[in-house]
Amino acid sequence: MLEIQETKLKGVFEIMPKVFGDARGWFLESWSDRELKAAGIDAEFVQDNHSFSAEKGTLRGLHYQLNPMAQAKILRVTRGEIFDVAVDIRKGSPQYAKWIGVRLSAENKKQIFIPRGFAHGFITLTEDVEVQYKADNYYSPEHDGGVRWDDPAIGVEWPMQPGILSDKDKNAPTLAERAAAGLNFVYEEARA
Repeated sequence: MLEIQETKLKGVFEIMPKVFGDARGWFLESWSDRELKAAGIDAEFVQDNHSFSAEKGTLRGLHYQLNPMAQAKILRVTRGEIFDVAVDIRKGSPQYAKWIGVRLSAENKKQIFIPRGFAHGFITLTEDVEVQYKADNYYSPEHDGGVRWDDPAIGVEWPMQPGILSDKDKNAPTLAERAAAGLNFVYEEARA
């Protein structure tokens, strides 16, 4: 009961659950291992995360984890709306530094799958936003990293300027600085 469609960025998928509504409200299946595997997404999720952002214009990202703790994720918004971004940061990939942006909201119920080797971030388009996501690897502070949200080599077209950023995100390296420090994923076909 999921419509799964690959985006223009190979390996990144939009997921649209089928919503069944009646006088009581609605029901949807938000995740189906069988349907994801049928679409080529073969990830074993081990951790669920939930974030809350109080203010419109809060930017989180662009984040990733290095191998061996890299993570694939499926995200959805259960309150409010975000502009969600995935960036291919695998050295040698034909889509290196390319990005995709998708509006996810509690209203549209869309989800996004982001494979390992991609940086991820979002900006809140409303107040009081809750984002929930599954990860196929555990969080590891030692492997945590980021790419600057406004790196001109990527050129993400954010729908608004951020009002709130963490110091970590403000001071994240550019792709060039990251590569010079040897913080590269080696290109291989994106693994779920």
